[in-house]
Amino acid sequence: MFQPLKGQRMMEQAFLESLMDKAWPALEREELEREETGDWVLRASGGVTQRANSVWPRNASGGLEEGPGIAPSVRAAAEWYRLRRLPLIFQIFDDSRSAALNAYLDEQRYTRQSATKIMVRGAEGLPVSTSGRNVEMATEPSEEWLSVWWTVDGRGGEAELSVAHKILSACPALYALVRDDDGVPAAVGRLALVDGWGGIYSMATSAEHRRRGYGAEVLAALLNAGTHHDLEGFWLLVTEANHGAQRLYSQAGFSSHGSYLYRQAPLRRAPSGC
Repeated sequence: MFQPLKGQRMMEQAFLESLMDKAWPALEREELEREETGDWVLRASGGVTQRANSVWPRNASGGLEEGPGIAPSVRAAAEWYRLRRLPLIFQIFDDSRSAALNAYLDEQRYTRQSATKIMVRGAEGLPVSTSGRNVEMATEPSEEWLSVWWTVDGRGGEAELSVAHKILSACPALYALVRDDDGVPAAVGRLALVDGWGGIYSMATSAEHRRRGYGAEVLAALLNAGTHHDLEGFWLLVTEANHGAQRLYSQAGFSSHGSYLYRQAPLRRAPSGC
């Protein structure tokens, strides 16, 4: 099972970050390399999801440039996002490599948003469905799949959904959908297939179908589908505030393996006219 080993936590955390980046790929990306900061990956996708529109400070183990004002590397990143009419957001992982950058963002009063736990499990002893429900599996998200997911987690209209569809389709994945007894789509989920690992994403149950076991059925189906791809293990992401989902994932054999949050630049107010 994927577990942190003494002296190897940083290497494993970097590997997980790489998996996550590939599982939810931004439509546009550029590497910003500076001697002082390591290298940052700038990601943009029209503002659809924080993950695909944030800086991934990959290998950011060094300190930031000293001196008053905004650090040049941060200024360069801010300009890149300004040209795309997007706010400057950093995805900050909770480990020692991020300490200097996190401290700098505190000084600059960057907000803290969407605290998220990373959970992992191995490929052995997977949960088995006992309800007898048929979970439909596909290699592309259907219109029904997209509708359930977007109704629960979507932000925006048809244009934003189109961007999200492109993000989903840019990585090999399996899509699960389960229906209620009347044939109405009840819950969905996605298994991203990346470098021999499986990432559980887009778990969503429609409001009228919650607390009836549909999410657990989707999760079990995705995990067992992964066995046909000889996966080493699985990871998933869940917000720290979603205790119900955390219980579901813990019961399915997942355990905590780090966390991250997003740091957004404070709004700069224009001078008033009076």
